[in-house]
Amino acid sequence: MYVDKPMQGHGLMQAIARVNRVFRDKPGGLVVDYLGLAEQLKRALRTYTESGGQGDTAIDQEEAVALMLEKHEICCGIFHGFDRSPWLTGTPAQRLSLLPAAQEHVLAQADGKDRLLQAVTELSKAFALAIPHDEAIRIRDDVGFFQAVRTAIAKASVGERKASGEIDHAIRQIVSKAVASDEVIDIFAAAGLKNPDISILSEQFLAEVRGLQHKNLAVELLRKLLNDEVKTRSKHNLVQARSFSELLERSIRRYQSRAIEAAQVIEELIELAKEMREAQKRGENLKLTNDELAFYDALEVNDSAVKVLGDDALKTIARELVDSVRKNVSIDWTVKESVRAKLRVIVKRILRKYGYPPDKQEAATNTVLQQAELLSDFWIEGAARSAP
Repeated sequence: MYVDKPMQGHGLMQAIARVNRVFRDKPGGLVVDYLGLAEQLKRALRTYTESGGQGDTAIDQEEAVALMLEKHEICCGIFHGFDRSPWLTGTPAQRLSLLPAAQEHVLAQADGKDRLLQAVTELSKAFALAIPHDEAIRIRDDVGFFQAVRTAIAKASVGERKASGEIDHAIRQIVSKAVASDEVIDIFAAAGLKNPDISILSEQFLAEVRGLQHKNLAVELLRKLLNDEVKTRSKHNLVQARSFSELLERSIRRYQSRAIEAAQVIEELIELAKEMREAQKRGENLKLTNDELAFYDALEVNDSAVKVLGDDALKTIARELVDSVRKNVSIDWTVKESVRAKLRVIVKRILRKYGYPPDKQEAATNTVLQQAELLSDFWIEGAARSAP
């Protein structure tokens, strides 16, 4: 807050309290006093304390510096034995090329990723409070390096918030020599890959990943890409997404528990990527639309009792399910029990009509209705667009 008009008493305290509110990654506020309000602030504080107010109105900068140096030491410990000198003297391209090795150094450690993400976040908050102390200026290039590595790892990790929202604006202004943490970092370039066509996880891309020098980084990259692919499929094909999600989690769990090496899990993830790619072609091979394939998968077609019906019967069931369910969904059908009950009856009638195993009908009906929930929004939107 820039103070350019006189304030006193309650108004002054209220203004400063507002700017000093903390939230998420904002550890404190900054008041720039153009008028010299120190005396008015002392009086306001005296009134505040005499009225029974508790707590400190501001954080002592020396305390912030001490905390910052403590977190800086933790971050330095994570990078013990790693030569980060090119970060200070190299060109932007050389600094970027340092990130893959830095990420590999972190990911090769037990819980290295989680420890780095937490430590750098805490360092960034303390740094924002300590500026413009000489100690903060002294370590600003280190802070820039730690933040850049954190950003690269977070962008390649599952479930991480965008790093640009995590770093206080003051840090980005102060850390001028380093590659700022809110700079757009191409995770493929940071991993040592060319810009590939990853829309279907092509053979060329998978071959490049297999050949990466930094294996732990390759695992994180594949993990993110496959998880994103699973999320995309979960919006349209419930069963397929569940299956791939379970396979992905199983491989990652074994890798995190050190039951398998990075090179081995890379091979497993590459095979999973190929399976995902082949799954995209199943609809064409079966001559089913994407919607029909989603319901086809919902029929538990891999169950031995269901397989006896044969592909032709299962495809016919899938097509009829899509047609019947689409005609009977409405905007509020998911909350109206009467409509849900009607759909359940329709689904069961179709399953019985084609001789679907009786003991499998209840589970299949539930799955089909869950699949219908995923697709109903698309259907309703499509109907609204096509309406005159």
